[in-house]
Amino acid sequence: MITIKKYAAIDIGSNAMRLLISNIVEQKGKETQFSKSSLVRVPIRLGQDAFTVGEINEENIERMVDAMKAFKLLMKVHKVEKYMACATSAMREAYNGKEVVELIKKKADIKIEIIDGKTEAAIIASTDLHHLIKTDQAYLYVDVGGGSTEFSLFSGGKIVASKSFKVGTVRLLNNMVSDIVWQEIEKWIKSVTEDYENLNMIGSGGNINKLFKMSGKLNEKPLSYMYLNAQFTALNNLSYEERISDLGLNADRADVIIPALKVYLNAMKWSGARNIYVPKIGLSDGIVKALYYGKV
Repeated sequence: MITIKKYAAIDIGSNAMRLLISNIVEQKGKETQFSKSSLVRVPIRLGQDAFTVGEINEENIERMVDAMKAFKLLMKVHKVEKYMACATSAMREAYNGKEVVELIKKKADIKIEIIDGKTEAAIIASTDLHHLIKTDQAYLYVDVGGGSTEFSLFSGGKIVASKSFKVGTVRLLNNMVSDIVWQEIEKWIKSVTEDYENLNMIGSGGNINKLFKMSGKLNEKPLSYMYLNAQFTALNNLSYEERISDLGLNADRADVIIPALKVYLNAMKWSGARNIYVPKIGLSDGIVKALYYGKV
């Protein structure tokens, strides 16, 4: 006997908003399976407002409300049983973030939780990584967003250290990350990874997913530091327009992909990781699993 449930996650990030609808397949005597039923991404760059001016502007508020109304309808037609909507860095820092949350609840009937960096890291880390993580090895998990990056160190199959830093692609594009922040990240990564040899990295986020897709590699095969470094150089040598026309990148991806690569490359350098695995998971997947297992 198979039971199929439908849960949804809404991730309101600094560079885009996503709706993930997941099939949850339960079968007696077997492990619960999670599979993507639908994923919708809307490129609303909230971080551009929040990090530079300190508030979400009227146009983007209107776009958010429209997107949330559409997400609500999509969840209805998919017959979603449970959902959770989480807002991260941009909404945390916009002084009108709570007002926007109240407006969306009123106009779209969607409840949004503004979560802190620690909660974000914990939800991301709750994603199903056991098929990738070997208990006799250590991994540094790096999730690069528009406003922040979450780092988690896994050893023995468990999280032993976790931290969120205000370094993200939208902040980097706006030259809002000081050398002091980079030094803090370097110090933290080196201190938590110094006792681990042959450390590997796990990367999540839209930019590393796109790079992995461009590489043509098979799933569960890692990307090397040398490959990422070569891509960083190649992308830097192309103009913004060329990245769109020659590589087929979306307009809202063509600029943030370079600063994202900088974060991953620095994390690999400071941790000594030679390879990065890209399992295509993130906050949305974590929300669905946290909802299902009653962790939120």
